[in-house]
Amino acid sequence: MSVNYGSKRIVVGAHYGLRDWLVQRVTAVLMVLFTALVLAQVVFTRGPIRYENWAGIFAPQWMKVITFSVIVALIWHVWVGMRDIWMDYIKAVWLRLSLQVFTLVWLVGCAGWALQVLWRL
Repeated sequence: MSVNYGSKRIVVGAHYGLRDWLVQRVTAVLMVLFTALVLAQVVFTRGPIRYENWAGIFAPQWMKVITFSVIVALIWHVWVGMRDIWMDYIKAVWLRLSLQVFTLVWLVGCAGWALQVLWRL
């Protein structure tokens, strides 16, 4: 008698494959490029770096848009990573769901706060 082990296979966990792997890599590259851009602006700033210099770096509209785009990429990056951690290591469904909801609420709050900070400069 042959046994078919594949018929009762349950796919659970954070195995979303190529999409999530690609999201992690693309968002990481965007964050590295943004960091290089900001570091270049800091290196080429003359004199001591004060608040006015930092505010001057982020004052142009294009820099605000790029910064917020990178913040969205960071939030997406964090969401994929934390969701995978919760799905892989938290077995109780109620706790996993609670942690995922808390993570989402926290990240949306961080995005709102970043939006306020950027457009108040």
